[in-house]
Amino acid sequence: MEEIKVFCPATIANLSCGFDVLGLALENVGDEMIVRKSSTSGIKITKITGQDLPLEAHKNVAGVAGLALLKQSSYIGGFEIEIHKKIKPGSGIGSSAASSTGAVWAMNELLGKPFSKLELVQFAMQGEKLASNVAHADNVAPAIYGGFTLVRSYTPLDIIPIPTPKELFATVIHPQIEIKTSDSRKILKTTISLENGIKQWGNLGGLVAGLFTEDYQLIGRSLEDHIIEPMRSILIPEFDNVKSSSIKNGALGCGISGSGPSIFALSRKKENAQAVAKSMAAIYDKVGVAYDIHISKIATTGVKEIK
Repeated sequence: MEEIKVFCPATIANLSCGFDVLGLALENVGDEMIVRKSSTSGIKITKITGQDLPLEAHKNVAGVAGLALLKQSSYIGGFEIEIHKKIKPGSGIGSSAASSTGAVWAMNELLGKPFSKLELVQFAMQGEKLASNVAHADNVAPAIYGGFTLVRSYTPLDIIPIPTPKELFATVIHPQIEIKTSDSRKILKTTISLENGIKQWGNLGGLVAGLFTEDYQLIGRSLEDHIIEPMRSILIPEFDNVKSSSIKNGALGCGISGSGPSIFALSRKKENAQAVAKSMAAIYDKVGVAYDIHISKIATTGVKEIK
């Protein structure tokens, strides 16, 4: 195989109580990429549609992630990459992760799968480092593995796939403002109180337990963030109103997607997710804030080949 076309899913990271360690992949929201082998060594990005992003490989997250893979590969050639962006950078649903994971997953397929999923996450993390100055894995892990993932440890990297309850749907609204991950990290405190830490650990354990047992009410009770959300929510218009309205309209829980400004809600069954979407949209319609909105099942697979 000399060429492959892939779908690279959008992702929701943190999931309220899991800052930098929890994430999920969305089924019907994402980018597309075409990757082909080249006789010329290195990475060449030949085309980008949808967004104005650098073509230079060392300035583009897909190029940086791909170069990290090539450095560990015995392959003497290179790759050409086309990126068709449908996830807006700075949206909070893993735009950089989609590009980083799409590149390394596709390259690995073309090379006969010499690298494991864990190794692909490590390569993709270098793209995240370029985007946010931090090599975090909470977006790239679910984009590679699919479903929900837990980053149990960063040193050494340890990724735990978590089962996805069958009736779970995500609603994501993206108010049309951009918040760079690097900027949103700057407002975070570097220490937390023991009281908040205990609350957060309890919710993280509860959420993982709820996902394993398909206990939707436990999932809802656990989608609380006592550490990050209070600081980041001030950057997002109408956040508190969107959150309270979502829960009133049937969401199990609601929070900031990644570093924002997107807001996510998890619901049991599609009808509830649709009602939540209407309630979110009504708030931004009232105040005149433009937005994109998505309703999606949780993807059971990560990056995948498409025809």
